Amino acid sequence: MIKNDLFLRALKGETVDRPPVWMMRQAGRYLPEFMELRKKYDFFTRCRTPELASEITVQPIRRYGMDAAILFSDILVVPQAMNVEVEMKPNFGPYLPNPIRDRKSLDQVIVPDVHEELGYVIEAITATKEKLNDEVPLIGFAGSPWTILCYMVQGQGSKNFDKAKEFCFTQPVLAHELLTKITLTTIAYLKAKVKAGVNAVQIFDSWGGMLSPTDYQEFSWQYINQIIEALKDEIPVIAFGKGCWFALDVMAKSNASALGVDWTCSARNARYLTGGNITLQGNFDPSRLLSPPAEIKKMVHQMINEFGKDKYIVNLGHGILPNIPLENAQAFIEAVKEYKV
Repeated sequence: MIKNDLFLRALKGETVDRPPVWMMRQAGRYLPEFMELRKKYDFFTRCRTPELASEITVQPIRRYGMDAAILFSDILVVPQAMNVEVEMKPNFGPYLPNPIRDRKSLDQVIVPDVHEELGYVIEAITATKEKLNDEVPLIGFAGSPWTILCYMVQGQGSKNFDKAKEFCFTQPVLAHELLTKITLTTIAYLKAKVKAGVNAVQIFDSWGGMLSPTDYQEFSWQYINQIIEALKDEIPVIAFGKGCWFALDVMAKSNASALGVDWTCSARNARYLTGGNITLQGNFDPSRLLSPPAEIKKMVHQMINEFGKDKYIVNLGHGILPNIPLENAQAFIEAVKEYKV
């Protein structure tokens, strides 16, 4: 049994004394202990070495005592497993030298045996569970099929993912074939994580907000929903679409246990759009962690009051930034732990 099960209770919609708190990207780049490891090992070495990945996962828990840990990994290990080369270039970000843009390149993309290709992630879960010693739940994650397609087709990060959209709109048959391959791989990957012992999973649709509401349903949501349907009986699933407030009403009708909300959607609108029945997670602007600690605490308490303490998980509206002072991250976590109705 997990000793601190506040996060899992919030996912079930149970009444709690205070909401749970964790931060997207909490395992990583703002922590000095992470920086030490970064000097010694390159990005994918950190992802692929279970001892390193598990150590990075528990670093923020040791320091701040969040109510959940999220496994250190990357959404782009999935395309790597699917026979697509991915590099992580310093000061540039992800780079895929052979983007998928036609039938020939699509045929090279495989639906892999996830245990064979991503076994190191499964081993990292085992190592992390041992380190956590059932203190807090462990979250596993994957990118949404659309977000993975964005990188596979664009070949790198982008402000508008124009090439990815062009591919979908000019070659929809190929696009749906690629999305299906990614979906099948992701389902198998997340099921393997569940078997290895994660307590919840989150699907990150980082680039969902690039699509119009109609295109979102066709090229993103229907595939996320397939993943939710495949996992709903095994584990709680959180769906987070950045910039996707327009789809919250549809998402709320799914079997997701919770929906992530970014900072562009108010608590009131998020509750209204989702009908008030589903657990919500978010939505503190990560840049607001640059405010003075006292102000952060005030804003966090206000945010909890607006969302309500039940059916709510305190989080950022996207990943924590690398330049956040340690005491500011601490103020964010402490504010939630000190919360009184």
